[in-house]
Amino acid sequence: MLNPERTDPAKSQKTRIQARNEARILDAAQLVFAEHGFRGATVDQIASRAKMSKPNVHYYFKRKMDLYLAVLMRTLDIWLEPFKEMDPDGDPAQELRHYISAKLSFSRDNPTASRIFATEILQGAPVLERYLGEDLRKLVERKAKVIRHWIDTGRLVEVDPYHLVFLIWAATQHYADFAPQVTAVMGRKNLGKAEFDRIEDSLCQIILNGLLPRVAVEHGPR
Repeated sequence: MLNPERTDPAKSQKTRIQARNEARILDAAQLVFAEHGFRGATVDQIASRAKMSKPNVHYYFKRKMDLYLAVLMRTLDIWLEPFKEMDPDGDPAQELRHYISAKLSFSRDNPTASRIFATEILQGAPVLERYLGEDLRKLVERKAKVIRHWIDTGRLVEVDPYHLVFLIWAATQHYADFAPQVTAVMGRKNLGKAEFDRIEDSLCQIILNGLLPRVAVEHGPR
């Protein structure tokens, strides 16, 4: 099992140059891990892709494991930020549409990150196991209570909040993880922004029509 211990290379406030260099290294690492997997990837490959020296990469990330975990956590941070922002006092249709839109935009703009995460999960989450069972579990518990609040106040129909979250994750990540299948079936070379706008409309219509009381569906926001 891979060691999930994470090392933050700069615990103090980062300078603009440090932040830029870290992002550059993580962008390179993401591509290399996507191409070769964790075991096949090397720090030499990552340094070469980042156009930096290997010692410079090690200044920011001591081990390959630190790089891999940082790539995964960056993906989760971006994915979960709009999830964390779901407001229990907000309109459920608007809150859920905003989350679906944000999640789908990430699939459009950064499919490689999604595929690395999917590979980690398919392998049994050896690195993320603790995070998934602790931090992510607690976050989903909190947001399940938000959804339950909407249900109890009559703003959503009765559904299992956890499975609604899983449905949104699966539907939005499908267009990153299975993009070759989607484009082949649809007869497209790629999916542009206009197509993703249609995907967003379709997913929101399908999901929200199954969630909102009948009156809300007829008069809900677009």
